[in-house]
Amino acid sequence: MADQAGRPNVARLMREIEDQVRQQRRTRLLARGAPDEYRDAEIFAIVEDVLHRAVDQRDLEALLIPELLDADEDWELQLPLRFESHRRTTGGLILFVKKRILRPLMHWLYEYSLENFRRQRRVNRLLFASIEELALENAKLKQDIAELKDGGIAERTGRQGHA
Repeated sequence: MADQAGRPNVARLMREIEDQVRQQRRTRLLARGAPDEYRDAEIFAIVEDVLHRAVDQRDLEALLIPELLDADEDWELQLPLRFESHRRTTGGLILFVKKRILRPLMHWLYEYSLENFRRQRRVNRLLFASIEELALENAKLKQDIAELKDGGIAERTGRQGHA
C-alpha cells in the first residue's frame, strides 16, 4: 500500500476501505432479506453507484419531477400556521384564544411536526433525485440500444447488398 518512496498510496487505501464498507453493507442487506441480485458484487456496486450519484451529486433543488409537479403543489409538504376566522362578531375572540392560549400549548407539537416535515421533504427530494438518476441511466441505455440496432441494421443491409 505504499508507493516507491515509501509513502502510503492514499487513493488505493481509500478504494480498499470503500470496498470493505460496500462488502459489509451488502452482507448486512442480504442478511436482512435484500434482493438476491445483490449477491453479485458487481451488480450491487452499480446500483450503489447510481444511488450515490443521486444522493451526493444531484442538486436537490434542480430536479425535473418537482418541475413537472409544480402545477400541483399538493406534493410539497407544508405546515402553515395561520390563524384566520370567517366570523365577524366572535372572530376576534376566537383568534385571541387560538393565538394566546392554544398556540403556546401546542407549540411543542408544531415544532415536532415541523422537523418531521423537513425530514420528509429531504427524503422526497432524495427519492426524486434517485428516480431522475435512474431515468437518465435508462435513457442512456435506450440510446445505446438504438445506436447498436442502427449499426446492426446498417451492417446487415451492407452484407446483403454485397451478396
